[in-house]
Amino acid sequence: MELKTINSMSKIRPVNTEDAEAICAIYNHYVQHTGISFEEEDVTAFEMSRRILDVTETLPWMVIENEGVVDGYAYATKWRARSAYRFSVEISIYLSPSSISKGYGTSLYANLIDQLATLGVHAVIAGIALPNEKSIKLHEKMGLKKVAHFEQVGFKNQQWIDVGYWQKML
Repeated sequence: MELKTINSMSKIRPVNTEDAEAICAIYNHYVQHTGISFEEEDVTAFEMSRRILDVTETLPWMVIENEGVVDGYAYATKWRARSAYRFSVEISIYLSPSSISKGYGTSLYANLIDQLATLGVHAVIAGIALPNEKSIKLHEKMGLKKVAHFEQVGFKNQQWIDVGYWQKML
């Protein structure tokens, strides 16, 4: 896949395992300081490299890079393991805190969703830990609609967390 330039300093490109450390720096912020990720321990670069390899065997994972620095990433994973689910995926996105509200999320998701459509994906699904207005706004901007709300399904930072699901048909 070709690199997609966002502006003179930004580009979207496929992930590689060398990005694992930068991705961990972004992701572990959410692990440590929020209920957005349900992981409770930092993810190592080794583990992130393994995840990258697992995902990219069949589905895309993209990063946005500014002057050589990874500022965010988006990827798709299988929705469920059974074969009848093979046309549905779950999408996720994480941006460095300093990169929020700069249009990077929209660009990353647009690129990812376009790629998923060319792969024959029928439905994209996104789970959002609630409350999270910025994530809801991004997903709805991309055409996803809320289809489910599960109450108190996660417990992190001494509080129960709800999860909503948004979906879009491609």
